[in-house]
Amino acid sequence: MKKGLSVVLGTVIALTLSACGNGAATDNKSTQTTQPAQTTAAVKKYTFGTDATYPPFEFQKDGKYIGIDIDLINAIAKEEGFEVELKPMNFKGIIPAITSKQLDGAIAGISITDERKQVVALSDPYYTAGLSLIVREDNTTIKTPEDLKGKVIAIKKGTSGAKLADKYGKKYGATVKYFDDSPAMYQEVANKNADVTIEDFPVISYKIAVDPSSKLKIVGDRLNGDNYGIAVSKENEELMKKVNDGLKKVKANGKYDEIISTYMGKSTK
Repeated sequence: MKKGLSVVLGTVIALTLSACGNGAATDNKSTQTTQPAQTTAAVKKYTFGTDATYPPFEFQKDGKYIGIDIDLINAIAKEEGFEVELKPMNFKGIIPAITSKQLDGAIAGISITDERKQVVALSDPYYTAGLSLIVREDNTTIKTPEDLKGKVIAIKKGTSGAKLADKYGKKYGATVKYFDDSPAMYQEVANKNADVTIEDFPVISYKIAVDPSSKLKIVGDRLNGDNYGIAVSKENEELMKKVNDGLKKVKANGKYDEIISTYMGKSTK
């Protein structure tokens, strides 16, 4: 009986320990197979300056900023996996804001010039524009730069057109009046307070097409063949690479042509 009892007790103890052992093993297994917390890398956000008074490249409609430049930088950002925060501002302040690191970059119909290349990095060209002379629709005396002798030129500060206006002012004895935005210089010509203004051909073409009451017209041939580029801080090589890579992609996949067609009615390289 004692032997039998000992056997029974031993069996019970063994089973109890075995059960405890399996329970511990189950707990350990459960702990080891717990999934680690998922982590997502933060998407980089860059602040881009733009000039919201420059249709069809950038302008405000129904409380939203739209235009060729706005759509283009957003398409590039989508291809390259970053976010864009737009900061509308006066054009003349854009380049200084980049150099002082208030902006990461800018897209605002910025003509690629050697002077600008000295202070900011400029992307591959994304649009060929060119400047034109614009006069009031009833003006018949101005057709070429030579006709600017003694005339008054209205021009927007800080633009490539302003540099050309300064050149014509010195060469032909014209008076140059400066304005902070395009609408103001257009109005100066329409009101006959200035004889002529100088503007990028696609911009003024769009304005005249959508605003028959502008009282303006384009005269003569294009004065030059400016190319637009996207400006970035010279120190931010990573962003410049993303911009150029993204620009190539949107041109290759047809998105670029789609954007241009939306605002200009035809594809323009």
